[in-house]
Amino acid sequence: MPVNLSDPRVKRTRQLLLQSFMDLLEQKKNIYSISVQDITARATVNRSTFYAHFEDKYAFLECWMSVKFRNVMEMHLPDYELTGMSDLRTLIQATFVFSARLREYTSPGDVQFEPMFEIAIQKEIEQLLLRWLRQREGPQTSVAKGMMETTAEVISWGIFGSAMQWSRHPGQRTVETMTRDVLAVAMTVLAPVS
Repeated sequence: MPVNLSDPRVKRTRQLLLQSFMDLLEQKKNIYSISVQDITARATVNRSTFYAHFEDKYAFLECWMSVKFRNVMEMHLPDYELTGMSDLRTLIQATFVFSARLREYTSPGDVQFEPMFEIAIQKEIEQLLLRWLRQREGPQTSVAKGMMETTAEVISWGIFGSAMQWSRHPGQRTVETMTRDVLAVAMTVLAPVS
């Protein structure tokens, strides 16, 4: 039976599990080495409670990554929204910084989690972009709506893919240079829907 995510008890339990994971991550510095048993013991809840909220460790980690990314973005973007090109620039730059920080918490043993993290973060970026595009355009035809969705998807993968690739070799170019270049490309992609 799916949990009601708007229930305050569900929110508290999920937050407790996520905070317990963060505490363990600070101690162990390795995502791979933290088990569901470690998380539930730290949170002082039963494993069955964990599985009532998350299908498995992978679903938990995907949720953790989305929440972590959202929290970081909320520090940079008021109301977790884009309102113009300066916010788009902020989103791009914060994504690069976030990707570099993520590398600090992963090790070669964590490589199996990378695709899941990529999808979680890319989806967050895509949703931000799509909300922004919809606000800018107002009511759309199905063709315009499809174009907006495609635009948000392409730009989100461009931002995130560039950030992840850069985070593997951050010394080659600065965050500022990458942000400027990715923003220029994003503006070009946005031109037809502007």
